[in-house]
Amino acid sequence: MAVPSTVGVLGGGRMGAGIAHAFCTAGATVVVVERDDDAASAAYDRVAGALAKSVERGTVSAGLADLTARLSVSTNYAAFSGAGLVVEAVPEDFGLKAAALVAVEEQLGSEAWLASNTSSLSVSGLAEKLQRPERFCGLHFFNPVPASTLIEVVLGKQTSEELAEAAAAWAQDLGKTPVVVNDAPGFASSRLGVAIALEAMRMVEEGVATAEDIDAAMVLGYKHPTGPLRTTDIVGLDVRLGIAEYLAETLGPRFEPPQILRDKVARGELGRKSGKGFFDWS
Repeated sequence: MAVPSTVGVLGGGRMGAGIAHAFCTAGATVVVVERDDDAASAAYDRVAGALAKSVERGTVSAGLADLTARLSVSTNYAAFSGAGLVVEAVPEDFGLKAAALVAVEEQLGSEAWLASNTSSLSVSGLAEKLQRPERFCGLHFFNPVPASTLIEVVLGKQTSEELAEAAAAWAQDLGKTPVVVNDAPGFASSRLGVAIALEAMRMVEEGVATAEDIDAAMVLGYKHPTGPLRTTDIVGLDVRLGIAEYLAETLGPRFEPPQILRDKVARGELGRKSGKGFFDWS
């Protein structure tokens, strides 16, 4: 199944903008909805800037004018009324996501699809809040979206087989590889990625090695493209903390966040976005 001709994205931050960029370059008309005019304007600039870089690099065949003509922003959920698919990309908080998804679904036609970009929360749990849970799944994009080649397609208990097949096809149309997983805490990617990252943090905390040397061991020894601590900085220490707390609650104490992570978040050392995390990004 081809990518829907009109796609909505709720939230125009780093991830939402990346998702909007992916669908724009795949030929869809994209509308991004944000909370207010300033956030909507910033989201437009974020997506348009990414599109301009893609044109400069020659990674897309369309011109910038054609690409930006497909993009619009709004502060009104009603802008999603004509969308064949809406992807929610608001912060990783169950209550916030559930409320947002319910509000979006109210605007959609009965044949439209709905997805969450959650990286760890229960897709089945979110689906319980919806009128059409069979038309809902997880579409976990990875940061940075334009460069990432993976989309984790997460199937809730009620996700239809039609949607499962369609979502995998959309990923391929976006030039990415779909990995299909059944709903479970942390899915596959976050569960494994966070487990490695938390152990790396404990090693720093215990003085086993520096962050630089721990990452180098994984890059050079295991061929990881980026070490677990640098990846944590890119994702955001606050995001990793939230996921770890959720996994500790659902899967047990092996995912309990180490004190070094809690301390860094408390000091505002959130990684690349704040200029400092386990590495200096200034």
